[in-house]
Amino acid sequence: MKIKYIDLIEQSFDFPQEEFYVEDDELYFHEIPLMDIVKQYGTPLKFTYLPIISESIEKARMWFNVAMAKANYGGKYFQCYCTKSSHFSFVMEEVLKNNVHIETSSAFDINIIRSMEDEGVVDKTLHVVCNGFKLPEYIENIGELINDGYDYVIPVLDNTVELDQLLGATDKNLNVGIRIASEEEPKFEFYTSRLGIGYQDLVSYYKSHIQNNKRVNLKMLHFFINTGIKDTAYYWSELNKCMNVYCELKKICPSLDSLNIGGGFPIKNNLSYEYDYDYMAEEIINQVKNACVSNGVPEPDIYTEFGTFTVGESGGAIYSVAHQKRQNDKEKWNMIDSSFITTLPDTWATSKRFLMLPINRWECEYERVFLGGVTCDSDDYYNSEQHVNAIYLPKYDPKNVLYIGFFNVGAYQESIGGFGGIQHCLTPAPKHIIINRDEEGKISTRLFSKEQSYKSMLKTLGYNY
Repeated sequence: MKIKYIDLIEQSFDFPQEEFYVEDDELYFHEIPLMDIVKQYGTPLKFTYLPIISESIEKARMWFNVAMAKANYGGKYFQCYCTKSSHFSFVMEEVLKNNVHIETSSAFDINIIRSMEDEGVVDKTLHVVCNGFKLPEYIENIGELINDGYDYVIPVLDNTVELDQLLGATDKNLNVGIRIASEEEPKFEFYTSRLGIGYQDLVSYYKSHIQNNKRVNLKMLHFFINTGIKDTAYYWSELNKCMNVYCELKKICPSLDSLNIGGGFPIKNNLSYEYDYDYMAEEIINQVKNACVSNGVPEPDIYTEFGTFTVGESGGAIYSVAHQKRQNDKEKWNMIDSSFITTLPDTWATSKRFLMLPINRWECEYERVFLGGVTCDSDDYYNSEQHVNAIYLPKYDPKNVLYIGFFNVGAYQESIGGFGGIQHCLTPAPKHIIINRDEEGKISTRLFSKEQSYKSMLKTLGYNY
């Protein structure tokens, strides 16, 4: 009778997998013995495995370049990193060493570019696509970047007043983009995105504000779908509407030569995950090309701005099961030594599910459990996994601590959770570990940030510590 946890996984999924295998009762992640990390640093902890970032960048570049070659596509491919996914310096440095450009969303993004310029990480050949609603400081910082010789800055107009504000921030000519306000999926509470300019207004806006303005060149249309790139009728319908507008504009706007495909590829969130990246890249390129051929216009350069896809699979979180509570005859609560709300806020805010596996004790019998965080909030729990709305883990044993890992959590969780700030119920932010490999493949680790102390948190709150 197969009653061990490893039996459950092997009979339920194709396991081992590319990034996961088990050896001597312990989980390995990209050949990293995770229990060694736990023994060295303790829990709770977050980690970032830097090589995955470069691997993800190269995969996306390959998919689009191959798709363009197959279609005999006339435009070029430019890859941007969506900085809001993770602003950490170690992430940005890993990204930018791969000849990737940047998509920004706020004033402080420009300050980060300045800092990286001082460090020699970037130079003025960097393409900077400036997205988002632009408050005065963001407008001012964009203008200063352009004035300082960054010739590949493309502010993407989110509304009809930003152009005049940008023209007032610089004496130089502007290369701009326009964001299309796409229609949202039917399940949304509103019909049209609050971001961008609507399809019905876009061409008339160009004619009235840009076409005869000698200081402005329209270079880019920005197409963004909130739910990401998915093989659905909704996605292809919105892309088709975008291309209709692009072709209409291209016929009266010679400077328009770029299409920004916003919204990224998804990442793995369970052991049975499937997604045909090659097909999706090829289909996007084919549909863009076919629309251009049908309308007799040249194919645009393609920009992507992958954020989650670039950094998501590089991140992980490891907790220990501190205690098991039995609230009734059926429910067993494994209490972790941290909080889901504070460390993985998307599990609470958007009901997002990440890939979760035990780090040790794979040869033990398993049981169904609920996972609870330590805050006094009824929503601080995790109760859905790849096992059809259930979590199975090795049986709790107070004499043999169980460690569990959440994987592919490298995008958004620190910024949404408020890294270094005030955490719900004053739960300290966990330590953060950077994992890397040298040219010979040897693994190295370093501590990026210690577990948050009561002194630092109370100081933030205004107490005398």
